[in-house]
Amino acid sequence: MVAEFDDAAGWTAEAVEELGIQYAIPAACRGSASPGALAWLAEACELSAGTRLLDVGAGAGGPAAWVAEQFGVRPVLLEPMQAASRAAARLFGLPVIAADGARIPLRTASMDAAWCLGVLCTMEDKAALLGEINRVLTPGASLGLLVVVAQSPQCLPVPEGNYFPTQDDLEALLDRTGFTLIEQTGRHATPLSWSRRVDQVRGVIAARHRSAEAYELAARQAECLSRLFATNQVSLELIHAVSLSRGSRARGR
Repeated sequence: MVAEFDDAAGWTAEAVEELGIQYAIPAACRGSASPGALAWLAEACELSAGTRLLDVGAGAGGPAAWVAEQFGVRPVLLEPMQAASRAAARLFGLPVIAADGARIPLRTASMDAAWCLGVLCTMEDKAALLGEINRVLTPGASLGLLVVVAQSPQCLPVPEGNYFPTQDDLEALLDRTGFTLIEQTGRHATPLSWSRRVDQVRGVIAARHRSAEAYELAARQAECLSRLFATNQVSLELIHAVSLSRGSRARGR
């Protein structure tokens, strides 16, 4: 997981600095979030100028930078990996809190909305993560998720460090942690211009780091995940959920 989410983030920042800032957002989205997906989440969550958006597991900051540029939100990034945190600050100058999502160092009800993109499926204790996100959101606030969902519990082989929920698991988890699922959609197509820039960044990274053990580990992870998508064992889902009111949460417990 360090190879995939930390080492690769640092290498991405280096490659972007060589190629140009126009490569920053596509590369820092790590290929999982496209403009169409991010736009759907931003519109679904009704983000607007000045919205305090917490991006949990923000990585190198690509999605947060995109939504700040397009919608004028005020993102706060939460990222436990040191190289990824440095890359986000280095590429976009965004505020980054280096902390784990299961213990978010923010006040209760201090954020207007939250995103958690490609992170939930890497957590064993998903309820702890979602419970903490719910705590820091104002009642009725939106949560945007990008989740790899397994078609059945027997989805194999799974890339190391991933714990894909089924659709039923995901819906039950959201309900248990104080969220109502509002809407959901599948993966959006990625424009060729975006993919081309991502591929160029990957080319620079490969030329520099192909012999590194971390590069080989990250490549194996990506290859395993690609096979799961190709065989329709998993799908990439966009989720819009809403935090319940304090009273509703209390009654649910």
